[in-house]
Amino acid sequence: MILSGSPFSVRDQGSPVPDLTNIRTKYPLLGVCYGAQFLAQLDGGEVLPSQIREYGRANLSEVNSNHPLLKNVNTGSQVWMSHGDTILNLPENFSIIASTHDVKVAGYQISGEETYGIQFHPEVYHSTDGMELLRNFVVNICGCEQSWTPDSFVDTTVDHLKEQLGNDKVVLGLSGGVDSSVAALLLHKAIGKNLYCIFVDNGLLRKNEFEQVLDSYKHMGLNVKGVDAKEQFYAALDGKTDPEDKRKAIGKTFIDVFDQEAHKIQDVKWLGQGTIYPDVIESVSVKGPSATIKSHHNVGGLPDYMKLKVVEPLKSLFKDEVRRVGRSMDMSEHLLGRHPFPGPGLGIRILGDITPERVRILQEVDDIFISGLRNAGLYNEVWQALAVLLPVNSVGVMGDERTYESVVALRAVGSTDGMTADWSHLPYEFLAKVSNDIINKVKGVNRVVYDISSKPPSTIEWE
Repeated sequence: MILSGSPFSVRDQGSPVPDLTNIRTKYPLLGVCYGAQFLAQLDGGEVLPSQIREYGRANLSEVNSNHPLLKNVNTGSQVWMSHGDTILNLPENFSIIASTHDVKVAGYQISGEETYGIQFHPEVYHSTDGMELLRNFVVNICGCEQSWTPDSFVDTTVDHLKEQLGNDKVVLGLSGGVDSSVAALLLHKAIGKNLYCIFVDNGLLRKNEFEQVLDSYKHMGLNVKGVDAKEQFYAALDGKTDPEDKRKAIGKTFIDVFDQEAHKIQDVKWLGQGTIYPDVIESVSVKGPSATIKSHHNVGGLPDYMKLKVVEPLKSLFKDEVRRVGRSMDMSEHLLGRHPFPGPGLGIRILGDITPERVRILQEVDDIFISGLRNAGLYNEVWQALAVLLPVNSVGVMGDERTYESVVALRAVGSTDGMTADWSHLPYEFLAKVSNDIINKVKGVNRVVYDISSKPPSTIEWE
């Protein structure tokens, strides 16, 4: 059993209090972050607010390498922290097995039990030995087998979809991204011609993306229809500046367009979606496990008037697993290697008002940035890259004249699952060239900045 992290503090009223009566001492138990603090407090330890909140990189300064949980985890190993509380004092029967420079109790075991706690997050990419720790717990301590493979996932999922859907028709929204494409192939394997794919131009796509995406699916055997709905989305977004209002407006319009298109296909019963696990975690709150970080039109219930059930074959997978599943189905590397692109598109990368002109500006900026990464051989070194149009102007000088134009922020991060990310250390020379190209070629922009914040505490997207 693993007790996960939580947005709650163990000191909060109403914080999660799992009943461990039939678990503790009977099964191996690992508390992560909140879970570690909960176990410590449960036995009389002291958990208090940290003097300094710790988010992002830390390094283990002391490690009991002989401990079964920490086998092959070395002193100096980088770990990822995300907490505002710290375990100040442990109960007497707890022994420390790992520390960082700032956190004395980074890992512990309860004497006489296979019960462990760690303050950091081993499951994320930036905990460099995190997989070793999890392997130690799951395989060596718990005795489980590592039997999951992409091939087995495809076989199991296709069989499940055949049973779930039978001869029903499914309509699915393609975006040109990895998630929706892999979901479409899985559904196509299961139901063939009963899958109807729709690609909606919401007016918030990258430059020339609508035409490129439709072309990319020509040779995949999928039945795809393109729908130009730009004006509907722009009308729905008119006057909206709050990021949640924009997400919800985009999501509602997306559903409205799908409802219109689905009615053109007789007897459609299902809406297929490329929802993956981070979407679920960040979009749905079941008081305790997670806080709602953002709404997402790929997650959640459909309105009553839309008589479609939802099928989400990827909702238990992270992005890196989705790519592995795509490779097992021989999907092209060009498609699999695409950076993540949000469902609401540029709508959440244009801060403030969304207008066709502001969309044009960001499309041009984004195209220069992404093309530049490809041309410099850096695209595959980055997990996700994006440009953000800020709702502020800055003073500049062009041709000896004063300008007062828009500011854009560039962001590039490294990650595997999107749950945590660190900013990419792109070469200064590259950033200088891209900045120069953007300011010279995109009318309306006179300043470029580069975002060097990690997730947490920031998110990858700005909205």
